[in-house]
Amino acid sequence: MIYLDNSATSFPKPPEVKRAVMRALDVYGGNPGRGGHKLSIETAEQVYKVRQSAAEFFGAETENTVFTANCTMALNMAIKGMMEYGGHIIISGYEHNAVLRPVYALAKARRVTFSVLPVYDDPERTADELRKLIRRDTRAVCCTVASNVSGRILPYREISKVCRSCGICFIADAAQAAGILDLKLSDGFDFICTAGHKALYGPTGTGLLISNGEYTLSTMIEGGTGTNSADPEQGDQMPERLESGTLNTAGILGLGAGIEFVKRKTPAALRKQEAALVERFEKAVSRIDGVKLYPCKTRVPISSFDLREMNSQALSMKLSERGFALRGGLHCAGLAHRSMGTLTQGTVRLSPGAFTTAKDIDMLAAAVGEIAAEK
Repeated sequence: MIYLDNSATSFPKPPEVKRAVMRALDVYGGNPGRGGHKLSIETAEQVYKVRQSAAEFFGAETENTVFTANCTMALNMAIKGMMEYGGHIIISGYEHNAVLRPVYALAKARRVTFSVLPVYDDPERTADELRKLIRRDTRAVCCTVASNVSGRILPYREISKVCRSCGICFIADAAQAAGILDLKLSDGFDFICTAGHKALYGPTGTGLLISNGEYTLSTMIEGGTGTNSADPEQGDQMPERLESGTLNTAGILGLGAGIEFVKRKTPAALRKQEAALVERFEKAVSRIDGVKLYPCKTRVPISSFDLREMNSQALSMKLSERGFALRGGLHCAGLAHRSMGTLTQGTVRLSPGAFTTAKDIDMLAAAVGEIAAEK
């Protein structure tokens, strides 16, 4: 099987990630922060090293770097933590359901109202539309940095400037961008939410909630933090405030190895390598009758495509039968497909990774051509 679904989760993982997970299971089996014995302390030290590495990667303070189970959890924590007391939130027209659904749930419960920001090729036009949507009770803007459907990079720097000038919290969904774009809190984000298992090359079940410390989130989950155990009230100390319960030690140590892999390769080099593969694919299939591409002016290395009137899930199954792993359908992002005009048919998504080769891409393009030639 040729794996080309790295936007869902990267695979294969770097060898050092596998070694880090196994070492966690073999050596660091204590519960970090839950005891004064040697094994607990040594495990906590390893987790702290990963926290430091992740904080440095995103330009954050170590204590404001929170481990989560995935990007969806981080986004729910940021959105619901900011909007607990009501108000208005703005999201973009390219959001994943990890943003849309928690916002919709809050709106359905009549706790918040929300607006959807249209995104244009002109960043300033998008910023102007954002200004028009801001109200007196607007508390936050939450948008993806890059679409998981088309790879489109939203004008996050222009959006952040508007948020700063209006004193509004800016929450970023960086699931498709972290590890490909060199994102820092200094780009204007108040919160960066991201997956650990995509372009950061960590194991599944890992994510990050990165904060600049300007906002204190209400908690979604309360429980044991290893500190102030006699107090029934959840403490304010970070990151423990947002990390109730036992951490995923094996996953976190694997994530640390993944982040070090990305640091060594650099996001810029990884993006260049993968973008060349996307360009190679699109050049090849553009000559095939019936293939429709959805390119963007500025994007991370993702390519969405359709073949005539064929349902995208049916097309992805035909490719799977030929040995290729790509995702077809709506990609948990109906709002983005609505913006792209692909809500009915969906698209098939190609997302290469660090270990994808030109040969993989050429074989995929040939397989698309074979399917297109079928009667």
